[in-house]
Amino acid sequence: MNPAIRAVVRKGIYDGHQIIGFKRGFNGLISGEMVSMSLGSVADIIHRGGTMLHTARSSKFMTPEGIAEAVSTLKGERFDGLIVIGGDGSMRGARAIADQGIRVACVPASIDNDISCTDMSLGFDTALNTILDGVNKVRDTATSHERTFVIEVMGRERGFLALAAGIAGGAESILVPEIGVDMNDVCDRLLRGHRRGKTHSIIIVAEGAGSGFDIAQQIRDKIGFETRVTVLGHVQRGGTPSALDRTLASRMGAAAIDALAEGAVAAMVGVEGQRMKSWDLSHVLSQKKEFDMETYELAAILAI
Repeated sequence: MNPAIRAVVRKGIYDGHQIIGFKRGFNGLISGEMVSMSLGSVADIIHRGGTMLHTARSSKFMTPEGIAEAVSTLKGERFDGLIVIGGDGSMRGARAIADQGIRVACVPASIDNDISCTDMSLGFDTALNTILDGVNKVRDTATSHERTFVIEVMGRERGFLALAAGIAGGAESILVPEIGVDMNDVCDRLLRGHRRGKTHSIIIVAEGAGSGFDIAQQIRDKIGFETRVTVLGHVQRGGTPSALDRTLASRMGAAAIDALAEGAVAAMVGVEGQRMKSWDLSHVLSQKKEFDMETYELAAILAI
């Protein structure tokens, strides 16, 4: 998010706008916790993970009274528009604000990469590379000790992150919520690999598809393979942003400024192919991003 904030501030100031940041997300909107943003205020943040403005869940904003207070802050200070960086929940909050007469532009940020109408969301590539670094290190141990490792990654409802990590990391099986878990298939794959002399294996499981510990126990019970578990947890959400995420965030932040300048009422900016585009926010929220079955099937073929 930091590279996106930097782009919003500097593109906005370049275009002649005054940029104000709200601390701690919608909580800051409700409480009026504002900070004036200057060119220097976003110096030295492009390489830092997270957000300099901080973020927080706001139970109050989920009520009509909370939304009314947030809108009152914006109208009282005569803001021309609001840029929201976040995932589905943040965008639904932005939509509620737009319904009260405040123009909004959203920048998609979600390591799950589950937001429709954009090929990639901010944070996905960085999280993916963090997982791959972990997979590579675990593979060294798996190879040396001749063990099967189950690596549990984030993805409570969608498996985009697990799929990308699995195919890039050469996993024997990839378990995602969209497909479900077939332990017979998982074990058959492990046995086929063992018969051809393979002494170690990596299984990637999205948290929404099942517990890594449960998967490992079922492997032990069914075929007796010595199996270990690594849960990467919140380490996936931090770290230095990748070059791709920094570039994408910079382009999206600037595009959000342009969308408001061009009269957008409620929009989300995103990337399609190599081009930046803008979509109506209601359309984005009404769509469900399609799971990439072609890549999922390819991963299974490559892991034979």
